[in-house]
Amino acid sequence: MSFMELTRSNIRRILVRSTNWVGDALLTTPALASLKANFPEARISVLARSRVTAVYEDHPAVDEIIIYDRERRHKGWSGFNRLAGEVRAKRFDLAVLFQHAFGAALLAWLARIPERLGYNTDGRGFLLNRAVRHRPEDKQIHEVESYQGLIRRSGLKVNQSNPIFHLPSSAEQWASARLSEMNLDGSFILGIAPGASYGLAKQWPPEKFAKAAQVILENKRGTALLFGSQSEVMVTKGIKEFLTVPAYDLAGRTDLAEVAALIKRCHLFLTNDSGLMHVGAAVGTPLVAIFGSTNPITTSPFTNNARVIRHPVDCAPCLKRVCTQSNHLCMELVKPEEVATAGLELIGKGGESGDGS
Repeated sequence: MSFMELTRSNIRRILVRSTNWVGDALLTTPALASLKANFPEARISVLARSRVTAVYEDHPAVDEIIIYDRERRHKGWSGFNRLAGEVRAKRFDLAVLFQHAFGAALLAWLARIPERLGYNTDGRGFLLNRAVRHRPEDKQIHEVESYQGLIRRSGLKVNQSNPIFHLPSSAEQWASARLSEMNLDGSFILGIAPGASYGLAKQWPPEKFAKAAQVILENKRGTALLFGSQSEVMVTKGIKEFLTVPAYDLAGRTDLAEVAALIKRCHLFLTNDSGLMHVGAAVGTPLVAIFGSTNPITTSPFTNNARVIRHPVDCAPCLKRVCTQSNHLCMELVKPEEVATAGLELIGKGGESGDGS
């Protein structure tokens, strides 16, 4: 039976296995919307790690979030089996695996979900009765198209759309109140995210971020908001100390929905290739993204309101966590002046389109 026939049969409960990182989770949202369009009457539950659940909490296609608590309740093989039992009890009709790992397919099989759709990556094809071949050319397309391709190549229809972060009203209200507390109502706001979870190879030097920000903020007479995780507070602290213009360091002080709501209020956003880069694109903020070790063909911000700054070198994209060349040339070649110019040109052409305007 084809999937087109299944849409007219008894698919009423769908489990979606989310990816594990914020950026990747946001890149699945167009495919998630396509899935809902094919099964409009079905109840969709997303199985996800807690660090990405904010991406799905207000998504219109999602009815339920099941947290995969890998550190405690679902830790180890016994915990994995416990999770499989919890999922089995919900009697899903279809599993759609956006995560490419073997464990995602094993879980769906152990949970006795009759229809299991996913790419045949990581040696898991035998666990999927709706396996889609992951071709070499799939590594040279944007990840948004790859996730949509899983839907399309299974025989279902695809609705083309960009990633969207559907923010809860509570986060929007919190951001408004926080900006008022900082006396930033009506001010030009530059957001800066100098970190990247994957590793140092993706990170432009903080002093270069500071120099680019200084040029922009002197031009716009604005204020910087510095974003990052708790592990990145030393980086953001260094940037703030370098700046002679107003800046607020919010690293480690916000949850994902809150930081997304604040980034949405920024007029311009400077970032590495990171989860927060995809957050910025998904909330519609104009942004400049610095790429070095990673591939902009597959992971660039999926928006027309962005500029990617990259200087090709022979060893990039290497996709490594740490530069093995000692000089980090792919990042050192990117100059603060070109980042600042790209940002000012971007908002000059499109207008200051952050919600703070």
